[in-house]
Amino acid sequence: MAWAHSSNSQGKRHDLVDHLRGVAGLAAEFAAEFGCAEPARVLGLYHDLGKFSTGFQDYLLASEAGKAHGRSPDHKIAGASFIVNKLGLPLFALLIQGHHGGLRKASDLRSYLSDPQKSVQVDEALTSAKRGMPDLETPVPRMKLPKGVEGDAKAAELFLRILFSALVDADFLDTEMHFEARTAARRGTQVTMVDLWQWFERDQERFGGEPKAEVNLVRAEVYRHCLEASKLPPGMFRLTVPTGGGKTRSAMAFALQHAIRFGHRRVIVAVPFISITEQTADVYRGIFGSTQDDEPIVLEHHSQAGQGDGDDMSPRTVRSRLAAENWDAPIIVTTTVQLFESLFANTPSRCRRVHSLAHSVIILDEAQALPAHLLQPILDGLRELCASYGATVVISTATQPAFEAIPIFAAEQATEIIPDPERLFRTLKRVEYEWRMERGLEWEEVAKLLDDTPQALAVVNTKKDAMALLDALGDGEALHLSTLLCGAHRREVIRTVRRRLELGEPCRLISTQVVEAGVDLDFPLVLRAMGPLDSILQSAGRCNREGRLRSGRVVVFRPVQGGMPKGAYRAASGITAALLGAGDVDPDDPAASREYFRRLFATIDTDRESIQKLRETLDYPEVARRFRMIDGSTQTVAVPYGSEDERRQVQAWLERLREGATHARGLMRRLQPYVVSLYAAQAAYYRQHGLIVDVVEGMGEWMGKYDPVRGLSGDALDPDALVV
Repeated sequence: MAWAHSSNSQGKRHDLVDHLRGVAGLAAEFAAEFGCAEPARVLGLYHDLGKFSTGFQDYLLASEAGKAHGRSPDHKIAGASFIVNKLGLPLFALLIQGHHGGLRKASDLRSYLSDPQKSVQVDEALTSAKRGMPDLETPVPRMKLPKGVEGDAKAAELFLRILFSALVDADFLDTEMHFEARTAARRGTQVTMVDLWQWFERDQERFGGEPKAEVNLVRAEVYRHCLEASKLPPGMFRLTVPTGGGKTRSAMAFALQHAIRFGHRRVIVAVPFISITEQTADVYRGIFGSTQDDEPIVLEHHSQAGQGDGDDMSPRTVRSRLAAENWDAPIIVTTTVQLFESLFANTPSRCRRVHSLAHSVIILDEAQALPAHLLQPILDGLRELCASYGATVVISTATQPAFEAIPIFAAEQATEIIPDPERLFRTLKRVEYEWRMERGLEWEEVAKLLDDTPQALAVVNTKKDAMALLDALGDGEALHLSTLLCGAHRREVIRTVRRRLELGEPCRLISTQVVEAGVDLDFPLVLRAMGPLDSILQSAGRCNREGRLRSGRVVVFRPVQGGMPKGAYRAASGITAALLGAGDVDPDDPAASREYFRRLFATIDTDRESIQKLRETLDYPEVARRFRMIDGSTQTVAVPYGSEDERRQVQAWLERLREGATHARGLMRRLQPYVVSLYAAQAAYYRQHGLIVDVVEGMGEWMGKYDPVRGLSGDALDPDALVV
């Protein structure tokens, strides 16, 4: 008998034949959603044939006894060779080669398969495999790439990604069933889209306010249009609604009704900032609640610690990988970083989610925040998901980007859910703009404007600017919001702001862009440092949001000492200044947004990293390396925030991770509210000076200062060396 994995906590080893058949069955189930069950089944059946080798079996037993040294023998090449010889399709061998360690460059596959040093090992493994699985000799029908994929290199690249995702997710889950049978995150939630709709409809009856209030009349109209549009066939949609017009709930109403009608499996809501995932997930959890056994209906996923993807097959490493999310829940709330970096990743832990996009409704909330330099691959991927994998995409925002100005998207006929969005913008106009551009303002002058108004929000372009304005204001009661704060801290700040605003108490908030999208606050005065038009409009959406005032006040100013992020952000700010600086164009007019985005997309290289060319050559590692929505790799650190009980609990979770806890998935999920993400270079500095202590790969513990207002702080800290 051959083994796939070492002993679990019950002392049982994982039978290799059982594992191969289990992965084959799961992979086929996943790939059936896009018509490729048989290729996925074969991949699952062949992926670990190399584990039949004596060398691997000896290594596995030695590893279990703590006596193994070095890396495990290559167990992938046997299956990759077998699938080439049996099926004559080398591209499928690429998927078996990558199922541990990640997808490789297609042009390197030939040399990998012809390695003479491994030929004896391959022959021995396959001979043993045929004895253990006689049906390997059964002829398999010749397979080829699906219609619509052959002849289109980028379509083939995405197809292989999704098929790879089905394989590695099946491998993860079957392995998890061995090591963590009681808590394995398998498919099979009993909650249906019909159930979700019934819960949503009941909650909708309680939601609202004064029905005759103008803002509520607009929200009701948006809701009706969304329900009507949900009857249209799957594809690409636009939802253009002014800030405060009820997009969050209405988009979900569209998604659920559309899913029921057309058989979609899940709803994925992707937003640009972590702060919005927290708020959006809270809204949906308030509606839908959770299932039993800690498996949520609403899965909030962001800033996960890394899980490792190397060839190390030791039990601890395997368990660490099991902490990766596979998005097996009816409703996913995630960041656009997680969504698109997973779509263009090459590592198993990230790719395993990709097949979940097939036959899903994907809501891109605040789509204007997508990075301009990556728009070509992003839009091409979305277009292909709709065309070939049964997905529906909703581009939802108050500032609709002119994506049709980008050639790759020019022919895409996105359906506008709201028939006349311009009228809604005129109806919900709630602010007047003041432009302080001719003479720049010192931070002390901005602080004076804040100090003169009991309730005011100031939004600046960098975290360093936020700290400078806090210093200039000198108000011990002032609040701060940025990703210098962990998620639990940000939530508490938002709760405090809402309470003070509701009670009419003084409330001065200084924030970065995290407040601009999806954070439902309502100030009479908003100060916004000059920046991109879409950011200015989103900040203005926090002013007089509920229409309680005749008109709110938005002051756009040029800070003398202010910083400006480089790249597209700076270019967009220049375009905005040229378009609106004279003050004779209404920023709230959707036509102004369209013109702004047309100018921006004409200025910015929307495929700056040449990812589309790399995709055509199936260079998966280089695509993954270059596709970075946030420049630079990151390090997640747990910070000492909260009550004494919360801090003790965080310490207990970290200690269990250090000890190699088998329930790593749940621990990672519980730690999410207490982490801050740093760029790798900044993290390396802190690690060198003892301010970060590593816990597991990708997750550290912050040993430095954590301020109750400013959040994470340390000597030589560049606040903008953290993730925005």
